[in-house]
Amino acid sequence: MSDNCIFCKIVAGEIPARKIFEDSDLIAFHDIHPAAPVHFMIVPKEHIASLADAHARHEALLGRMLLLAPILAKDQGLNDGFRTIINTGKGGGQEVMHLHIHIIGGGNLRAL
Repeated sequence: MSDNCIFCKIVAGEIPARKIFEDSDLIAFHDIHPAAPVHFMIVPKEHIASLADAHARHEALLGRMLLLAPILAKDQGLNDGFRTIINTGKGGGQEVMHLHIHIIGGGNLRAL
């Protein structure tokens, strides 16, 4: 856990979040500034600053995060598809330096 990390504080229960999933390794919750009608994040409970900071020992955790995305997307009503985004580092648009996957959908997302 990182003392200054907002996601670590959510994991610790120090900051409330609208959770949609939680187990021993991962937590998923709605974004407080949604970019689409459905916008949530999947976050590892272990503090990993960014995808660039992940190591081979995180392989299973990263796989679980990606496999969980379509399950939770469907649970949130995204039956026609969704977008997954992992911003990496400040240059990649990452604002919270704790690895997370954004899942967004439910609107007319323009193609990238």
